[in-house]
Amino acid sequence: MKPNSKSFFSILAVLAALQICVTVSAAEKKPLPSLKPADLQKVEAALPGSASAKPAKARKILVFSRCEGFVHGEAIVVGNKAIELMGQKTGAYTTDFSEDYAAFEPDNLAKYDAIILNNTTQLKFPDDTKKKAFLDFVKNGKGMIGIHAATDNFYDWPEAASMMGGLFDGHPWNANGTWAFKLDDPKHPLNQAFEGKGFKLKDEIYQFKEPYTRADRTVLVTLDLSDPVTGGIKNGVKRTDGDFAIAWIKKFGQGRVFFCGFGHAGNVFQEPAMLRFILDGTQYALGDFKVKD
Repeated sequence: MKPNSKSFFSILAVLAALQICVTVSAAEKKPLPSLKPADLQKVEAALPGSASAKPAKARKILVFSRCEGFVHGEAIVVGNKAIELMGQKTGAYTTDFSEDYAAFEPDNLAKYDAIILNNTTQLKFPDDTKKKAFLDFVKNGKGMIGIHAATDNFYDWPEAASMMGGLFDGHPWNANGTWAFKLDDPKHPLNQAFEGKGFKLKDEIYQFKEPYTRADRTVLVTLDLSDPVTGGIKNGVKRTDGDFAIAWIKKFGQGRVFFCGFGHAGNVFQEPAMLRFILDGTQYALGDFKVKD
C-alpha cells in the first residue's frame, strides 16, 4: 500500500512542532545569575555577629532551591550565599546545596538536621520513596525552613502543604512596593531582630489559602493594613478576614517548621534585621533556639 503523502507530511509537521516546543522549553530554563560583588558586600555587611543560641551539636542543613515554576533567580543566588555565610560566621550550622531530587534519598537526608526550601516552586517529587522521606524527616523530629516561594508547591500533596502551613494564592502586594508589617507578639524571642517595632520593606508579599490557619501555629509577622499604602491595596485581594500572615512557626509531628514569606529578591537578604530573623528561625527549626511553639 502506498503511503498517503499528505498524511506523511502532516506527521512530519507535527513532529517538527513538538521539537520546537522541546527546544523552546529547554531554552527557557536559564541558568541562575552570578552573584554580583556589590551584592556580596552588602550581604557580608548585614550578617549577624553571632548566633542567638549555642548549637547543641554540630548542625548540617540541606538548602534546596529547585524550580519547576517561576524562578526567583536573584533571591536564590543572594539568599543561598547569605544562608551559607551566616552559618560560617556564627557557627550555627554548615550547609550543602542542591537542586536534585536525589538529595531526598533517605540515606542522604539522614546527614542533615534541617532542610531549607529557598524559593522552590512547583516541586514534583518523582517517587513515593522520596516523598515519604521528605515528610518523615520533619515528622520524626528535624527541621523545615521555607523562604518566600516555599508555599508555591504541593498543590496536589495535602500533607506537605499542611506541613508548610499554607499555599500561595497571589501577591496583591507586588515587588515594586514598599509595605508595612507588624509584629503579632513584639516580645516573642524570634521577633527580637525587629526590636519590638513594626517596619517597612520592599518585597513581594503573598496571600495564602488553605491549609493556612492560625489554629496550629504561632504567627510572628503580619501585613499592617493600618498603613494607608499597604491597606489601600484592593486589586487581587481574596481574603476577607484581613489575615495576611507573613511568617510563622509550627510543629509537624515531632519536628519544627519556620516559614518566612519575605525574600522575593536579593535586597531582603541584605537587611541586618531580616538575616537575624532568618537565622533565629533556622535555629528554632534546628531545635537549638527553644521557644514556645
